[in-house]
Amino acid sequence: MSTDISQKNAVLVVGAGPVGLTMVAELARHGVRCRLIDRAPGPLPYCRAIGVTPRTLEVWEDMGVARTMIGRGLWISGLRSVIADQPAQDAMAPPLGLPFAQLGLPQYETERVLTEHLRTFGVEIERGADLAGLEQDDQGVAVTIRRGDGSTERARFSYAVGCDGAHSTVRKALEIAFDGEAYPWPFMLGDVHIGWDLPYGMAFRAVRPVEGRPPDMFIAIPLPEPGRYRVSMLAPPSLVPSGGTEHGIQAEMKGPSLADLQAIADDLLPGKPRLTDLRWSSIFRISMRLASQYRSGRVFIAGDAAHIHPPTGGQGMNTGIQDAYNLAWKLALVVRGVAGPDLLDSYGAERRPVGADVVKRTQAASENYGRERGKAPDRLADTQILVSYRGTPFIADEDSEMAGPVAGDRAPDVQGLSQSGLGFPLRLFDVLRGTEHVLLIQLADPVAAEDIDDAVSFAREFHREWSPVVRIATITRTPQADTPFLTTLLDRQGGFAEAFGSEARAILVRPDGYIGWRGPSWRSPGLAGYLERVFSRPGLAASDRD
Repeated sequence: MSTDISQKNAVLVVGAGPVGLTMVAELARHGVRCRLIDRAPGPLPYCRAIGVTPRTLEVWEDMGVARTMIGRGLWISGLRSVIADQPAQDAMAPPLGLPFAQLGLPQYETERVLTEHLRTFGVEIERGADLAGLEQDDQGVAVTIRRGDGSTERARFSYAVGCDGAHSTVRKALEIAFDGEAYPWPFMLGDVHIGWDLPYGMAFRAVRPVEGRPPDMFIAIPLPEPGRYRVSMLAPPSLVPSGGTEHGIQAEMKGPSLADLQAIADDLLPGKPRLTDLRWSSIFRISMRLASQYRSGRVFIAGDAAHIHPPTGGQGMNTGIQDAYNLAWKLALVVRGVAGPDLLDSYGAERRPVGADVVKRTQAASENYGRERGKAPDRLADTQILVSYRGTPFIADEDSEMAGPVAGDRAPDVQGLSQSGLGFPLRLFDVLRGTEHVLLIQLADPVAAEDIDDAVSFAREFHREWSPVVRIATITRTPQADTPFLTTLLDRQGGFAEAFGSEARAILVRPDGYIGWRGPSWRSPGLAGYLERVFSRPGLAASDRD
């Protein structure tokens, strides 16, 4: 039976994993209605991704779910390594001066929290709904959705986003190349209790190098439940008959038994601790592939649909979540008529190089695994804080020689700020949180009266022109009276100038926390030019002017 219906949702998102859930939640937060479909009848129980990077926690803080995620996870405190049967070495995760450390959270909990969050926007996942066809033209995307009972639905959307994994139906429908290679060695995973004295929150690995292939290994990542771990290791050939797919969990294959996992533990783990209470297990394959493009017309891909790579460093889910976070605010502006469609080109320009870098780094880390002698798991490169969009088309810096983070970099947090009327300290991230761009105006110290007058005059003009999409905050080291159209932040300790440099007097931060434009003056013509390019003022929707 086929039913043709009209619908008012602007965007279809395919795939209800962490990436698709993030995409829909962020589009909803930015004011755009969506539908989310997934072919699976329910969420999967597998504990695939665990590690949550500090940058993803910053994303979740902006979304409003970080506190809940942290409450259901545990902090990864360090790594105990046994390399080539030598005595164990402990490496504690070093403090990096970031707002968050590395969190351990099973993927099924991540999906549960994001699903609960999505319901606050009145959106439910349409389960057992598969994408059976996709066509697009200059005006929109026509899809066929097939349900488990055999019925089909034809629907039309302004845009579609494929967050449907390594075997993406959306990517295949777009005929986007997904070149790369696969490791010939399968791995096995399990969720088990281990009877040992490893401190809570510490990861473990035992590695024995082998010539000509990956080392023998036993890796245990802690789960929030005390004594429980997600373990991974090479799978013996006897457990892996021919067949299956070339990446991800092999759902059609029987998972290893507790005895299979115990055999590897007995071979590699000091003291041969006992593994018990196996909740699930699976065979897992690894590939390294990168989509040739992240967009085709009105359709996009994100997450594993766009990039797959070894799990070393816990980068996969995090990279996909940040794909969604990057695309959602841009797509929302375009759907709402606030920005022109050219802004959407910046998604692939910014995120595909990130995907390429992750594939390259995780492949190198995997091939060198066990040779670095026990580094801590929370390496700065794996925090994803260093990701930058410098030099991409929708990034502009008036003077790249000025000290501090340049346009395209993540805006750092600053603590110890205060605001009139508030009896508690603020972080800069508290001020940046939301769906608008934020223009940060740094007043010189000491503050000249003419600077205050000019900032107030500028803010009045700016508010009239850009208030629907940009708000202003001034930072000063000396107390100032409240003024209209300005959020005035007092920074007695000078943390802002230390973090951003004292020369950059105007910094425009995008909704995703990256610096879009930076200049020595808020009166710089470059600021107006940048805003007009991003927002295409003639296209501002009436609802955004009111």
